Amino acid sequence: MTIAMAALERRAQIVSAWSFDVFDTFLLRACTTPDGVFERTYGLSGISRTCPNVSASFVQHRIQAESRARRTAKEKRGGSEVHIEEIYSFFPFNLFGLARRDLNDLVESEFAAELELCRANPDMLRQYVDMKHAGHRVGFISDTYWDSGRLARLLRACHPGLTWDFLYASCDHGSSKSETLFATYLANEGIDASASFHIGDNDKADVKGAKRHGIRPRYYPQAAAWLASKFQRETALFELLCTGGPSRLDHGTRTLRRMVAARSAERSPAFHLGLTVLGPVMAAFDAFVARRCEEVAGPGRTAALGFLGRDGFLSHRIWQDLHGGTAAYIEVNRRVSLIASADTMQPLVDLLSKILKIDAPAFRDMVKIMPPKVAAFFAGFSDGIASGEELADALPGLMDATEIVELAAGLRARLLAYFRHTIPSFDHCTDLVLADLGYSGSVQKALRRIFDIEGIKIRLHGAYLISLDDAFGDIAEQDSAAGFVSDLVVTPHVKRMLIRNVALLEQICCSADGSVRDYDGGRVLREINPRPESQVALAAEIQAGALAFADGAEAVALDLRLAPYAAAETAARWCAATLARLLLLPDEDELALLGGLKHDVNLGTHALAPMLDGDFIRRQIVARGLSAACTSTAPPMWLAGSFACLSPSYAYLYALFGANRLPADVFGESPSGPVQVGLFRAGGEATLETVTVHRTGLGELRVRIPVSRAMGIAMIALPLPRFAAEGLLHGVTLQTADDVRDAAESQEVIGITAESLVYAGIQRNGDHYRAESADGCVLIPVASMTKDIAIYCVAITPLGSSLK
Repeated sequence: MTIAMAALERRAQIVSAWSFDVFDTFLLRACTTPDGVFERTYGLSGISRTCPNVSASFVQHRIQAESRARRTAKEKRGGSEVHIEEIYSFFPFNLFGLARRDLNDLVESEFAAELELCRANPDMLRQYVDMKHAGHRVGFISDTYWDSGRLARLLRACHPGLTWDFLYASCDHGSSKSETLFATYLANEGIDASASFHIGDNDKADVKGAKRHGIRPRYYPQAAAWLASKFQRETALFELLCTGGPSRLDHGTRTLRRMVAARSAERSPAFHLGLTVLGPVMAAFDAFVARRCEEVAGPGRTAALGFLGRDGFLSHRIWQDLHGGTAAYIEVNRRVSLIASADTMQPLVDLLSKILKIDAPAFRDMVKIMPPKVAAFFAGFSDGIASGEELADALPGLMDATEIVELAAGLRARLLAYFRHTIPSFDHCTDLVLADLGYSGSVQKALRRIFDIEGIKIRLHGAYLISLDDAFGDIAEQDSAAGFVSDLVVTPHVKRMLIRNVALLEQICCSADGSVRDYDGGRVLREINPRPESQVALAAEIQAGALAFADGAEAVALDLRLAPYAAAETAARWCAATLARLLLLPDEDELALLGGLKHDVNLGTHALAPMLDGDFIRRQIVARGLSAACTSTAPPMWLAGSFACLSPSYAYLYALFGANRLPADVFGESPSGPVQVGLFRAGGEATLETVTVHRTGLGELRVRIPVSRAMGIAMIALPLPRFAAEGLLHGVTLQTADDVRDAAESQEVIGITAESLVYAGIQRNGDHYRAESADGCVLIPVASMTKDIAIYCVAITPLGSSLK
């Protein structure tokens, strides 16, 4: 026989095989994490009825029982692989009102949970079938406490008729894939390792374990590292903010998100943000809107659906993709609807009082007239700009109420003409569902007044992503309003924290057009759009990702037999957690991507407000403390993101505050002793003043030094070694007002530049300092004062002993 023929014969004898890991590879579970099986076991076993509301304890005891079982097996047999019965032998039966004889019932309940939650992964199933048809040997190798008999039952339950050439369960062989299970498989099956492949999700067991035995691995992670990190943060926020429901059983929402992301081609970070975060939120909201439409429908009722622009732009596009052209996009905002609804001056007064700043051109653009007294009012301000509150207070004396009524009547006629043009069935419908991001239903209430004035009997029903439920008490009796993320999903404290940061969501979801200001023959007249083109393009890319999720999720859900939005309350909880994770705990990539966005206020001004300002938050913490910083009013619009600019831990502290979980006696300030500071007047005269040093919950020392204009102080000398011989000087800030209380509470905090400080007997490198002598100090120049009181605040983290 020739050498070539011998080689061909050897190759013909080589057995090629493909092995698949089972859990989280070939089988996926319709829960957030594998221990969701334990949470479902708690329900199926009946323990949830005899010991309600202790699912977390059950899950943790199940995990601890497995750890003890494996540790005991390692000590006794030298290997940590165990069967499910061994695990439950370490379970605390008495705690949950059970006896040891209930062990088998618990085992069967957990297996029933696996049967209920597991799904065959369609991507893996296709590969499996392809390899089988190609003539390869195929089978399964799993690190599991389920024996091969139960594993076989589970696989066939997930895909009836499934066959395999081999099936190895680690508990049957007393060894894992990281140890000798692969070697056992190769030897028993007579398979050549170099011609075999293994697919799995665990880097240690499935990749390194396979390589160690010459098998070629194919890594199949459940989620990329960046997505897994988002999921971890979501889970943390779910458990913090969405209390009262199971934290692991999400009806497959997270599994659906993982699969849609895995099937998506590599795209931009903005697209992936839409695909993995915004898309799931808006798809869940879409299902809620569909349910609201079903609730409204009934015998003798003709309902129409309208999405309120601009913020409803993305949700309308998703509805069109999923349901066809069955809904209208209605460009109407609070300003237009309030003015059109006015039969007295009060609606206009209410609107103006919420505007930060306004000038004469903006007022004329808003109300379409400029009465002489109003023009004179603006002329009385040096820059022609007044606060909305000042104008609201003065307006009753500047305009006649009849002018407002006439103005409102004209705008109302144009608005209704637009409605009839945009909603073809408007004059024939009995009910109109208004879908919007939320929050208090101000447009819905204004439309109700408009309809009542015009004798229109259409009932109005709000369908809001986020609702301020205590604002719905004055909804008309025949109307209704409901929020997807309601106060039954998260607490009112949490809700207000989300809405404080919701400007980011508004900018991502809204259209590329400016806000509506009027109508002409059914045509929309819009404000100029002051947002940069780059911001509009970024929002469009994020929206494209969200639409891709909505388009792809339906097919994936069908493949996996998932109904993620069927249980409305569960869907709402996970929607809230997903949205809260983006708004409250953004990662570094999201801060970089979204931090440059601006918010166009569209209420009397074309100014753009910044989303992020980390320096602002640092100054607030230095001057006012952490809790006070958490209550800062806009801008910046994205307060949580501004905290995240300092660190993820600061963002989480902000979330704790919003959840009412930041106790003042832990994170507030407490006096820790007096210290004397030097006050130098312009003429050289110096005095020593005693001030109190406070220690914060984060271990910082903070001292506030008030000075009055009458004192004529030119310089403050702060003895740093009295705080600590070595430390971090986080900053010096200034607040001013005409009395001490107002100065201390002022949000207008000025940072004193490091270059203006003078260090005497102190070595300094950035924030770090080290005293060279006991009398070292930092000299703080006192700025020229325009108010009666100035408060200088210094924050220090000591790195050595302090307050000697």
